[in-house]
Amino acid sequence: MSALLPPLSLYIHLPWCVRKCPYCDFNSHQADRFEQNGQLPEEAYLAQLLADLDADLPYVAGRPIQTAFIGGGTPSLMSEDFYYRLMDALRDKLTWVEGAEITMEANPGTFEQEKFRHFRQAGINRLSIGIQSFQPNLLKTLGRIHNRDEAIHAVDKSRAAGFDNINLDLMHGLPDQSHAMAMEDLQIAIDLNPEHLSWYQLTIEPNTEFYRRPPTLPEDNTLWNIQDAGQALLTEHGYAQYEVSANAKIGRRAAHNLNYWRFGDYLGIGAGAHGKITLADGQIFRTRKTRHPSHYLNNLPEALVIKDAIAEEDLPLEFMMNRLRLFETFDLADYQRFAYQEVPSALIKACEMGLKQGLLDANEWQHKRVKTTEKGKLFLNELLELFLP
Repeated sequence: MSALLPPLSLYIHLPWCVRKCPYCDFNSHQADRFEQNGQLPEEAYLAQLLADLDADLPYVAGRPIQTAFIGGGTPSLMSEDFYYRLMDALRDKLTWVEGAEITMEANPGTFEQEKFRHFRQAGINRLSIGIQSFQPNLLKTLGRIHNRDEAIHAVDKSRAAGFDNINLDLMHGLPDQSHAMAMEDLQIAIDLNPEHLSWYQLTIEPNTEFYRRPPTLPEDNTLWNIQDAGQALLTEHGYAQYEVSANAKIGRRAAHNLNYWRFGDYLGIGAGAHGKITLADGQIFRTRKTRHPSHYLNNLPEALVIKDAIAEEDLPLEFMMNRLRLFETFDLADYQRFAYQEVPSALIKACEMGLKQGLLDANEWQHKRVKTTEKGKLFLNELLELFLP
């Protein structure tokens, strides 16, 4: 039965940061508010993570783990010993595919850089470094605690530590950012020669400091020009756009993210972690763990999880919201495989509407395949609205 279930990944959430950035809506909490004697509760959190995983093990259903992603927060705040012990425990409790991609998010600050070698030795083989900008004034506006030189040095340090698969996170459309500043940031990142670049526009999210006190963002024309020029520059240097906000060299697309967008399954452990699980009977549900670290640390694993079944009528939109984020052709048969139901007539009609509006490729549709056109990439939200139940 496990062969019929979708591929399975693992997400691990570490909820602490040195300081909350004003644009961040992720589940992150200022570390010093949880420290005792200057230390985060690593021992207790590791124990709860593993208990959390034990509670989710029935959902594995014999499947090997394809990929793992350690996100936050700032996972690199935790000690080297924490990751040696965590990775040893994960190898004991789970079966892994050979060469599984295991990513950690890391800040480029000097303190974290000193740990890179240990992270690699523990078994983490891909580093995602949160740079966001190389401009000193923009780093200050964004609340980042590293500087330009530290960001550049972090890439050198990660290479020296043995990482041959690196992603750089970079934002554009930042407060008072000009076209020239955005292109300079992108060129510096390209010159650092990472395998993968996550390059995305800043959006103002609820429950953030920027939402409460909105900054002045570039005008729409500037944003469009940055996007067009930036993608052209990335393509010129061999970074193909394969997803809304991701570009990669050949063979270096993020395997973990691909599993998300192809509607694969993933366990989510840690405070605020989300998961998506398919059962042998075809039921699909999402899980979410309690968000606040203190609550997470003081509850039994079975009390932590909230399960929300995905209603049958919502599956077409759920599937397409993920699948159309990827700029690749897919077969309609993928829907049957991952959504565990026949392709509904409503989905067919929505695709036909997308064809009429020039949002989906007519040639691919003749072969029962789906692919967004260039127009569809630009108007993805309008395309997805066609799949609303």
